[in-house]
Amino acid sequence: MPHARPTLQRLGVNIDHVATIRNARGGRHPDPLRAAHLAIEAGADGITAHLREDRRHISDSDIARLKAELTRPLNFEMAATDEMLGIALKHVPNACCLVPEKREERTTEGGLDIIGGYNHLLPIVGKLKAVGIRVSLFIEADPKQIEASAKLGADIVELHTGAYCERALEDDAVGLAVELARITKGATLAHAAGLEVHAGHGLTYNTVAPIARLPEVVELNIGHFLIGEAIFGGLHAAVKRMRLLMEEARLQASGQRSTHRHRHEEREPDECGADRRLEEVDDEAPGGECEHRLGQQAEGADDHEPRDGPTARDPVGDDRQRPPERGKQRSGGADHLEEADEQHQRHELAEHDVRQGMTQHGPRTG
Repeated sequence: MPHARPTLQRLGVNIDHVATIRNARGGRHPDPLRAAHLAIEAGADGITAHLREDRRHISDSDIARLKAELTRPLNFEMAATDEMLGIALKHVPNACCLVPEKREERTTEGGLDIIGGYNHLLPIVGKLKAVGIRVSLFIEADPKQIEASAKLGADIVELHTGAYCERALEDDAVGLAVELARITKGATLAHAAGLEVHAGHGLTYNTVAPIARLPEVVELNIGHFLIGEAIFGGLHAAVKRMRLLMEEARLQASGQRSTHRHRHEEREPDECGADRRLEEVDDEAPGGECEHRLGQQAEGADDHEPRDGPTARDPVGDDRQRPPERGKQRSGGADHLEEADEQHQRHELAEHDVRQGMTQHGPRTG
């Protein structure tokens, strides 16, 4: 009997760190809204932006522009404060994800304590839902936190994958397995409780597949890594590759194989006009060497052999894995990826024209 096609998984792209780069020098460049349009063009299903109390990256005007001009849903990450509640009620984004927030932290550290903050969170969740905003809670994959989230009336829980990704960077296969099992159990419990399940924080090309394979997880939110990769190969290519890895993992979970035509063996001009291969990553970049060690195959293995899943030596999959050969026919239901591929080619030609000074392009508005 043929396998049923797995449920498609959404990709939300967090554009916070485009604003981080802009704010490092001031001014308007690079523009987070332009990044959002490019991410959507490459296949993002939604855009996430976190307006922090200290406004270290995303600004109030960014939120206003994103809400006014986006062609896909806006996921507004916010602390559970009266100020942020007022901003959310003013703009009415598609969803609000409540996250813990400390001024001294570099990034969100751990999940929201729903149990300890239940009485504080209850009226905030109620006011957001009253105007039609979907409420998401960024939590650890802890059974008690999941139970409290459902009781609170949330629509969604986003499971924190930070510890899982840290174990991967440490080459800790045992710890990685423990974290993956915890997330897997949490996703199952949350789904059974009637919650929509998302996941995110720290995911990379190397760590995304095991999370993408979880059938209960319908959306992944990824930001920092994609913006970092965009420096080397462009945001369009980074988002598109992440989409491909997510789809391949989803198909593997159902026993199917992706037949997406991919230009993995082609050489393309980069932003400066130099040839590059899509799978190349800078081992000298911070964190790159460890990610590649995780992705290396066992000695003697054929580099061209497809990998079916994690192993003790390679617990999260090959960061340089090769997609199937180009030219094979696609399976039904994935035509949108072929259309995106053609759109990408047109986009590259346009970028080439810009570099040659023949034309100029602004961000697409839908």
